[in-house]
Amino acid sequence: MRISRGVLALVLCMLASALSGATAARAETAGRVYLMRGIANFFSYGLDDLAKRLAAAGIAAEVHQFGEWQGLARDAVSWSRAHRGAPVVVIGHSLGADAAVHMAQRMTALGASPALVITFDPVGLSVVEETGGRFINYFQSDNGYGRALEAGAGFTGTIENLDLAGVPGINHFNLEKSRMLHAEVVEALSALMRRAPAPVPVPFPEARPKAAKPPAMAARPASRPAPGRQASAGAPAFPQGYATWGVIRRTGAFE
Repeated sequence: MRISRGVLALVLCMLASALSGATAARAETAGRVYLMRGIANFFSYGLDDLAKRLAAAGIAAEVHQFGEWQGLARDAVSWSRAHRGAPVVVIGHSLGADAAVHMAQRMTALGASPALVITFDPVGLSVVEETGGRFINYFQSDNGYGRALEAGAGFTGTIENLDLAGVPGINHFNLEKSRMLHAEVVEALSALMRRAPAPVPVPFPEARPKAAKPPAMAARPASRPAPGRQASAGAPAFPQGYATWGVIRRTGAFE
């Protein structure tokens, strides 16, 4: 039976579309980001811009008012469980930063800690308790609002405080609007959430014998983090981010 050119073209078009969809699916990120604004749901609109940048990078992100953190904690745990433990990231500014810490602690109590918590100038608390994961705290110690975070009872993760004190043009009300910090956050979350394709094994040439494992490597013990400073599995190391923070501190170039 002969197939007409029109039918053949349609079949090829459908095949190309299916392959394109499969490629797009592989490029999607696995994870969800919850962002929380500060007081009166009026300030902190830099988080809306950050959410748009995350969405443009293929990362699901949604912005909420800080008072919603308890319901969001339940939603985040349910979502992560329904997606085979996919990572959840919580971000907040001002009272939203405080809420991000509370949300992380509540998620842990419900059985699933967030993979990463990013706070911009928390104002009402300084101790993180009964949770894990990685905490990145951008704050300004000399603006009358921001606070450093420290580990409290039951904390098993890591905390990194990045102080922007003395940087001209920055204050509590615009810190979360920095395009430089937004780029840093997008880069880190992309690395954390990206679904990497399975590596294709490369066999040795047939004539080449398999190299024996060096004894020193075999005998090398695995490193063990100190209590209270356990690194989150798979958490990126902010390679570009620390450079960005250093530029801000060194030059005062804040945007």
